[in-house]
Amino acid sequence: MKRTRLFLVVFLGMAFSVFPEDWPRWRGPSLNGISTEKNWSSDWGSGPKVAWRGNVGLGYSSVVVADGRLFTQGNIRDQDTVYCLDAVTGKEIWKHTYAEKTDPKYYQGGTSATPTVDGKVVITVAKSGLTHCLDVATGRVLWKQDVLRAIGAKKPTWGLAGSALVIGNAIYLNAGSNGVALNKQTGAVIWKSGNGAAGYSTPVPYRTQAGFALAMFSEKAVVGVDSTNGRRLWQYPWVTKYDMNAPDPIIVGRHMFITSGYGHGGALLEFTNAGPRKVWENKNMRAQMNGPILIGQHLYGIDGDARRFTLKCIELATGKEVWKGDNISGLMAADGKLICQGETGTLYIVAASPKSYRKLAQANVFRDVSWSTPVLANGRIYCRGGKGSLVCLDVRKQ
Repeated sequence: MKRTRLFLVVFLGMAFSVFPEDWPRWRGPSLNGISTEKNWSSDWGSGPKVAWRGNVGLGYSSVVVADGRLFTQGNIRDQDTVYCLDAVTGKEIWKHTYAEKTDPKYYQGGTSATPTVDGKVVITVAKSGLTHCLDVATGRVLWKQDVLRAIGAKKPTWGLAGSALVIGNAIYLNAGSNGVALNKQTGAVIWKSGNGAAGYSTPVPYRTQAGFALAMFSEKAVVGVDSTNGRRLWQYPWVTKYDMNAPDPIIVGRHMFITSGYGHGGALLEFTNAGPRKVWENKNMRAQMNGPILIGQHLYGIDGDARRFTLKCIELATGKEVWKGDNISGLMAADGKLICQGETGTLYIVAASPKSYRKLAQANVFRDVSWSTPVLANGRIYCRGGKGSLVCLDVRKQ
């Protein structure tokens, strides 16, 4: 690998025109899993009000919400469907269905990636690599691209799972050895990076002296890629059982936190002129699918072993475990609280504080295995189950 002179690494807060409390893409407007929303409450009494329920088919795609509309996708009898629902009522506005194998492998199968809304379009990615650009208002197909076929790349064991990252006129996907870029207007390939298998994370943008680059997991490493041409800038080996590298890297200043499940663990890396250097590595946070959230100097995330997924808080600087809590499989944060989806359908609200594990509220939302991230948007929490359960909870402050 050709070494490059190290750039100053900082988190990239990409401009994104949305309503203040919308959640238009994976991990939210700032790509960090944190919402700025305050107009909600966890003072539920006997439980939160259920605004509506629906079913969107098999899968673990989360939801996105933009301009009063909710988007997600699921699979029914070897067909993927992209749903556009009224976010307040759950009423179907439109849907788009196409052939896609359910593809169960040690689980029930179904969709993995979460849609991305960018202005007047929504971008969806299927496990096979089939990528659609749909009109937000009508669901009309503006273009589609069979990405893996177009770049001649290997399909990962569980198919593509990373969501589309849209910046300017480019769509970045974790496909092939180190990602691919598509033209947002046409779906044409702008650049590709090799025919190896991707990891399962979504590309994460960060600034360099030359502009911005992308960090993402490949099947056996975390890599940095030049956003303009796909050239690999650096890589750090990270070999996980079954090549299951899924949670998005977290970049802050000159450091990056990475984590994987199946007994692997997490590590804090420091960027140097020679590439990433390990600061620490341990097994205190082994996140298998959904990544942790950094608030202040602490990481809140999922530690998974063969028996259960557990919410944990660890110190970013040292990796030291601070506390651990309930069995969860996905989380986001808002207003100093963690919104956590339990693996079997229970929703937990937890104080985002390193002082202690303090549960503020909980509710049994459904009885279904859930590996999806819950989403708070405009005073409503949306929870998704693997068999298709979709529940909207009205938690607006009265």
